[in-house]
Amino acid sequence: MPSTASSASALPILYSFRRCPYAMRARLALAESCIAVELREVLLRDKPNALRQVSPKATVPVLVLADGQVLDESLDIMRWALEQHDPSGWLHPDLNEMLDVVAGNDGPFKHHLDRYKYGNRYPGEVPLSHRSGAVAFLETLEHRLADGALFGRQISLADVAIAPFVRQFANTDRVFFDGLALPKVQAWLAEFLSSARFVHTMKKVPRWIEPTVADNDSDADDAHRGVQASPPQTSLISPVSKK
Repeated sequence: MPSTASSASALPILYSFRRCPYAMRARLALAESCIAVELREVLLRDKPNALRQVSPKATVPVLVLADGQVLDESLDIMRWALEQHDPSGWLHPDLNEMLDVVAGNDGPFKHHLDRYKYGNRYPGEVPLSHRSGAVAFLETLEHRLADGALFGRQISLADVAIAPFVRQFANTDRVFFDGLALPKVQAWLAEFLSSARFVHTMKKVPRWIEPTVADNDSDADDAHRGVQASPPQTSLISPVSKK
C-alpha cells in the first residue's frame, strides 16, 4: 500500500490516522476501488492547520478531491469511492439495508464501545455495563453471519464499515472476546484482520509534516537556482494487489 510519493499533487488528499476505525474503513474502500490518493497521516493530538482549514471539525478521515470538494464523513468517502469503481460489489445487495446495520454500529455500539474502552473519560459510567451493551450488538451480527458475511457469502460495505470497530472492541480485552459464544463473529473478524486488503491499508507510514512558510520560501529559492526540491513528506494509498 503506502509508498513514498515523489509527486502526488494531482491526486485526492486523504487526511488519516492509522488506528482510527473510521479512517480504516475509508482507506479500505479507496484501495478496493483502485483509487490512489495522497495519504497524510496526522496525529490527533496535534492536528495540522491544513486539516482544520478544509474541515473545521478536524476529525479524520477527510478526503479532498482534485476539484476541491471535501468529504469529511467516512461513509461518504466509502460511497464516493465505490461509486467510482466497485469491483467486488460492496454496494450490493441492498445499500439502504446495509446502512441501517451500519447505523447500529455507529450509534449504539460505538456509544457502548467508547464507555467500555475509555471508561476513565466518562465519570459515573460503568464500563462493564457498556461492555454488555456492546456484546448485545455483536449477538445481532452473529445471527447475520450465517453465510459468512453480513449480507450473504461475500463481504460488503457493511462488513468493511463495521469490522474495524469490532476489532477495537476485541482488542480491549482479547481474553474476554475470545471467550464469548460468538464463533461466527470471531471467525469473521479473524478473516478480516488477516485479509490482504486490511494488511495493505494498515502499513505504517511517516507522519505528515505540514510545510511552513519558511519551507515554501526555501523551495522557491531552490527552484530559482535550479536545485531540485526534496520530495513531499507524504505517502500513497495505492490499489490493493488482487492475485
